[in-house]
Parts: sequence; structure tokens; C-alpha cells
Amino acid sequence: MNPLLDSLQPYPFEKLRLLFKDVTPPAGLAHISFGIGEPKHPTPPLIRDAVIDSLGGLAAYPATLGSAPLRESIAKWVTQRYNLPPLDPLTEVLPVAGSREALFALAQTVLNPRRDADNEPAIVLCPNPFYQIYEGAALLGGAQPYFVNSDPARNFACDYSAVPADVWARTQLLYVCSPGNPTGAVLTLDDWRELFALSDRYGFVIASDECYSEIYFDESKPPLGGLEAAHKLGRGFERLVMLSSLSKRSNVPGMRSGFVAGDAAILKAFLLYRTYHGTALSTVFQSASVVAWSDETHVRENRAKYLQKFTTVTPMLADVLDVRLPDAAFYLWANVERAGLTDTEFAQRLYADYNVTVLPGSFLARTAHGVNPGRNFVRLALVADVDECTQGAQRIVEFCRSLGGKPRAA
Repeated sequence: MNPLLDSLQPYPFEKLRLLFKDVTPPAGLAHISFGIGEPKHPTPPLIRDAVIDSLGGLAAYPATLGSAPLRESIAKWVTQRYNLPPLDPLTEVLPVAGSREALFALAQTVLNPRRDADNEPAIVLCPNPFYQIYEGAALLGGAQPYFVNSDPARNFACDYSAVPADVWARTQLLYVCSPGNPTGAVLTLDDWRELFALSDRYGFVIASDECYSEIYFDESKPPLGGLEAAHKLGRGFERLVMLSSLSKRSNVPGMRSGFVAGDAAILKAFLLYRTYHGTALSTVFQSASVVAWSDETHVRENRAKYLQKFTTVTPMLADVLDVRLPDAAFYLWANVERAGLTDTEFAQRLYADYNVTVLPGSFLARTAHGVNPGRNFVRLALVADVDECTQGAQRIVEFCRSLGGKPRAA
């Protein structure tokens, strides 16, 4: 067996299963889960119809490069969404089987795991807390993950200035997630300026995970993207790729349809890797994806549903927890210290007493530089309908009040 597999930690939901193993929730309350970030809004009919209309494609092998109509629809969407000059659909866009698969496989493409002159492994920089695929991709690529803690006092921005020069010198890949999972924070243009300068100096690749980019709360202020930031700063896409997906945008997680866009040299190598990897997107879902990327009406309707949930639930929870509306994405990142419990205690007792699942923040982070930045936070995925989310929030409020936690400051 590959010994690198032994370096992987249990996935957060496995840790949650073990946390709840000996807990029996009250039988009279239906379970409400804020645990998994899986979209629950109905799949738009135009996409369902497109899948049915494309079933004839099952008779053919899909091309790893993707169909020309799909590449063109993605290139057009990226260009319009981020106000960019036209992308080359053949060299600057690559359809993938969901952004999760691509985030992992990209590391296998760009990392050189050979030790340096001092016998030190390559480094992959990750935000902390983070999407666990980044760590797994680094470890199974033969590299060493290095975690950069987020700072609640700076809107959960990572302090890259604290990373030592010798770490940057060994860094080959930097993952960023904007809007962030779990914090919902969006990188600013100044953040991007700093990262581009570091990439220019040390030569590492930036992988910008933007799968939550279309869930935001002000139609006039969509989140800034990595390619957009590069264009605004007057640079090209060298050593930069963005990854996105239809899962959250269009409520089709089962299609596993996404794309990578940016540096043509990286995408050329990534296409070669994927040709051997055998992860081409089904022709049926390629055709349906063209329809999805070409329509914005269902995306605006989707955002409106999230806005209703967040504007309803956030003030309720803010009475008992330290929480606020995020920049974007569909998570609330709530500090539970006012409840007088740790994040794992909070999650376990909430499940035991009120049959509501939240995910402990410490499960989404690693202890780095003497601290686990997810400790005493919980993540709530507001993916169910507004009534269920509201009912779940009411139970959390009742639970917190039953603990006699600290009142909100005036």
C-alpha cells in the first residue's frame, strides 16, 4: 500500500460520526442538519430537461478536453462574470468532473516531490481552517502542507506576511478559497496583489478555489475572482488558475461538473495528466452544463433564496452566539464561546438535546503555530429551505439560552 495514505486524517464527517456515536437525540424532534454543505434547492427544470434531452450521448466516450460548445460556454461565462478579455476556449479553459476532483488532481500535476538540496520536501500552502482536499492533495503528492491561520480580527484573512522566507522558497503550490469555506471571507484586491508578488518572487502556482462565487448577498457586488484580480492589476494569468463548479451555483452536485481556467501552460500539463487519469465529464452532463452556464436567471433566483435565509437566521443566532453575515457562500461561522462550551461540546450537546447537527470548527482546521483557528467555532450550512433553517436556528437559540450563556453586548 502507498505509505502516504497513512498520513491522511479522518474526514471531518467521520470525526463527527464518532463524536455522535454514543448520543441518542430526542425522538420527538425531527433531525435538522446544518452539517454538510450540500445544496438542497431543487435543480432548475431547464437543466433537468437538458440532461434528459442529452441521454443519447451515453453511447459515446466523453473527450477529456470537453466538447467545443462546453468550453466556449465556460469561456464566455468567465469573461462576462469577471469582466475579462475573451479567454481562449481551447487553451485557457478545461472542463472537469467537479472542482473537488480537480483541486486534488491539480497538485499531482504541478508538484515536483523530489527533495531539494537540503533533502526537504516541497510545500503546499493552505488556509487554516480549510477544505480538507487541499491537505490530502499535498500529502499524496509527496509534499508537506503548511497552514496559514486566519485571523477573526481581520475578517478571517490569512496573514501571509508571517510565513518565513524559507517556507516560501520551498512552496510550489498555494491554495486559496474565496469565498472561503468555512468563513465566507472574500480576498480583496490588496490580498491578491500580495499573493501575486509572492508568486512572482518564489515561482509557485496559485490555485483559486471559487466554487462559492455565485452565492452572495448584494447583486451589485459579486465577489472578486482571481483572474479578475490579475486583470485589474494589469498582469496575465501566469502561475494562476481558478476552479469553479455548477454544484452550488446551479444546485446540481450530482452532475459533478466544473472547470479550471487560467494559465494555458498549466492547463496543457493538466490535460495530459487527466488524459491518463480517466476523469472526463460525461457527455450527457457536458451538454446539460452548456445550458447551465448559459443561463443566469436560475442563479439569481438561487441567490434570492439564500439571502432570505441568511437575513432571517443571522440576527436570530446573533442574540446568543458571535456570528455575522459573511461576505459570501452559504455558511455561517459562529463563535460559541458565549455558550460556555467548546465547539465539540456544543455540537454534541446540541445534537443530544435538540437533534440539530452543526460541524465543529476544530474538525475543519489543524493546530498550527500553537493554535487551532477553528476551535470554539461551529459551521452551519444553510442549505435547506428557509422554514427548516429558521426552525433549526430557533432550536439553537433555545439551546444556548438553556445554558445561561453570556448575553450579547449592548
